[in-house]
Amino acid sequence: MPKSSVNLFRINLNPKTVNFLSTNPYNQQPLAQYALMNVQQVNEILAISQQAFDKWKRSSFTRRAHLLEKVADLLDEQIEILSKLISLEMGKPLAESRSEIRKCASVCRFYAGKGEAFLAPEKIATEAEDSGVYFEPTGCVFAIMPWNFPFWQVFRYAAPCLMAGNVCLLKHAPTVTGCALKIEELLLAAGFDEGVFQTVIIDLDLVEPIIEASIISGVAFTGSEAGGAKVAALSAKHLKKVVLELGGSDAFIVLADADLEKAAQMGVLSRMVNSGQACNGAKRFIIERSVFEQFSKLFIAEVSKIRQGDPLDPAITMGPLSRLDLVANLENQLVRTIADGAHIAFRGPSNGCNISPIVLTGVRPGMAAFDEETFGPLAALIIAEDAADAVRLANLSRYGLAASLWSADKEKVKAMVHELEAGNVFVNAVVRSDSRLPFGGIKKSGYGRELSKYGIHEFVNIKTFYIES
Repeated sequence: MPKSSVNLFRINLNPKTVNFLSTNPYNQQPLAQYALMNVQQVNEILAISQQAFDKWKRSSFTRRAHLLEKVADLLDEQIEILSKLISLEMGKPLAESRSEIRKCASVCRFYAGKGEAFLAPEKIATEAEDSGVYFEPTGCVFAIMPWNFPFWQVFRYAAPCLMAGNVCLLKHAPTVTGCALKIEELLLAAGFDEGVFQTVIIDLDLVEPIIEASIISGVAFTGSEAGGAKVAALSAKHLKKVVLELGGSDAFIVLADADLEKAAQMGVLSRMVNSGQACNGAKRFIIERSVFEQFSKLFIAEVSKIRQGDPLDPAITMGPLSRLDLVANLENQLVRTIADGAHIAFRGPSNGCNISPIVLTGVRPGMAAFDEETFGPLAALIIAEDAADAVRLANLSRYGLAASLWSADKEKVKAMVHELEAGNVFVNAVVRSDSRLPFGGIKKSGYGRELSKYGIHEFVNIKTFYIES
């Protein structure tokens, strides 16, 4: 079915047909217009998904792997135009956009190479002649994805789902509709059959009818805690499997024996990458009191090197926030935190979506910057009395996505890893998603896992077989 497509260089605005207008967050200039799909169009797409699944589930692992490899090749070949599309639609610097595209190619190649082994039948010894489990596709997995990593969020769900023999239906964030349509175009160009991967451009009122549709076997949601709760409720209502990757207020713990210079450099990277719009970015910096002042100076010195501006300018190191409402929300959190007694240790200029880094000290539990997820370039520096207090403060959160722990004492940190309430703990390294490792959280950060063999098993039927002689 024909869909709108992004034209990066010429925009033809027709007020009579505009249902959604995307804008460049850096300068608020219009990029493209899109017409929302109606119920009839969505039903046609669901029917196409059913037809595609009936064929795709019988495809060989060899063919699935070949097509994923082809997608990876196309991502590499088109990296410049794809990176520019990301930077224009959501505002990250071109260098970060290129890294995102490379990561998407990597995850395609990872599942192309490993998927068949991950899904190989497993024998389980019983009194039967033969018994064990098969891993089989279940249908169409409906993804509701955010704008902050517009290609990566999609590919880390789609690559394992497609390799498993499922088909995919994507509802992307409206602000990155061009990216969504381009992803579908890439898969078709690689040779995937029509309907194996489709994008719907819809409003929220059509989300539940899609989840309810018989072809939909599962839902993958990445986004806010509030959005995740709604999607979980709808999925439960219609008895559909759901994987939720939600918010985080990740702790970045610095103990007194850490390499403070490296920790400060990597801490700034983790907090400010993607303009602070990353669920697994460090947000609460919990530092032992004896090195708090020294670390704070090093951290602020690194932050002061950041150059915010036009994401297409190769000289800048941080782009704008993606939407004006995100700016307003961050400013609200900042005002409330300051009112409760925190102090601004560093703040650059701001204009529209162009927000420079902010560093707060004196942050304590009960303040917005401690208790809430801050989605933007705001770092909260927090004092811990010792290692045990650092763990206590880190766990004093309703979120449990990830944590980063910095110390030279390997034995001490191994014990601390077990004590931290998080789905991911990285020691002397920043938290990142890696195709080889499962990614996901606990508590209000969601449930289920993406990536690795655990991610590909989320949306398959683990079918028991038992054969007597």
